[in-house]
Amino acid sequence: MAIYKTITVKVGSNVLTHKNGMLNHERIAHLTSQIANLHKQGIGVILVSSGAVAAGRSLVPELSLKDSVSQRQVFSAVGQVKLLNIYSQLFDQHQLSCAQVLVTKEDFRTREHYLNMKNCLSALLANGIVPIINENDAVSVTALMFTDNDELAGLVASMMNTDALFILTNVDGIYDRNPDEAGARLIASVNAKKDDLEAYISTTKSDFGRGGMLTKCRVAQKTCAAGTAVHIANGNHDHIIEHLIYNPDQVNHTCFKPNGVKPALKKWMAHAEWFAKAEVFINEGAKNALLGPKASSLLLAGVTSIRGDFRKGDILQIKDSAHHIIGIGRAKYDKALAESHLRDKKYKPLIHYDYLFVHPETL
Repeated sequence: MAIYKTITVKVGSNVLTHKNGMLNHERIAHLTSQIANLHKQGIGVILVSSGAVAAGRSLVPELSLKDSVSQRQVFSAVGQVKLLNIYSQLFDQHQLSCAQVLVTKEDFRTREHYLNMKNCLSALLANGIVPIINENDAVSVTALMFTDNDELAGLVASMMNTDALFILTNVDGIYDRNPDEAGARLIASVNAKKDDLEAYISTTKSDFGRGGMLTKCRVAQKTCAAGTAVHIANGNHDHIIEHLIYNPDQVNHTCFKPNGVKPALKKWMAHAEWFAKAEVFINEGAKNALLGPKASSLLLAGVTSIRGDFRKGDILQIKDSAHHIIGIGRAKYDKALAESHLRDKKYKPLIHYDYLFVHPETL
């Protein structure tokens, strides 16, 4: 029996390419075959695929551009065509259709855009079409790019409320030290709320991607806190997707287990911090209330200062006196009204609990 009925699968560049940067057609075919088999068994699969830039680099080795952003745009524009043609041909062999969905951070900036994206992916799945998602590097600018496709995959998994997110990379998971060091131990299970993994996760980035294991860990913790299970595993192992969905306990990998499912709105907010309009600083009493075991809204009585302007409905970053991020929330009213009632202890909350997401690393 399958453990999950719906999954988001993110495949990194180092899984899809050889060490020389050329696409690994055999590995792509094997991953496609697994997805097709799951699809035929009624399991919904959304694929977030890297590899376009790596594919473009192999197709245009003599690029006469020195600017890194321009290089990435050209590699992506050329490579995306190649990569999707390969996926399309492979899925055709399994009598399945696939669809390309290119996105940027701007597509998730507002709740309206977020729901439009969700409707698009839902329609594809409902019609038996496998969505293949990638960041639109050809038009993205540095300030508005995802950290890497791990971040995008976490957002998609939360948005589509899939049961799990599989992050496939070129190592077995998270280790207690550099995996190349003698005695390195694989961490099989992570408590998304309590475990601090930054002390020993390598910040080394992959050869062809933008992110490293630290990024994967942060995305996994945030996605898990929003209610989605996350598995980080080695995509170079045969049948890894099928093993994770049927017998995850028998696979060497790292699992982040959620403590419960969050409402859809909070799933969006878990990944919406890059769109914050302003910063709200709170005192220790408000901080303790937000981090306590009981659900708590952010009252104006706990706000010490506000930096930046905002309107009703805007996303706000919540920070403590040391400027550490506690969470994010949606403003119930604008800044002018907030400041006019800042010392009114009985005024309605600035952020209601239903529109508040507390970062897992602060709990």
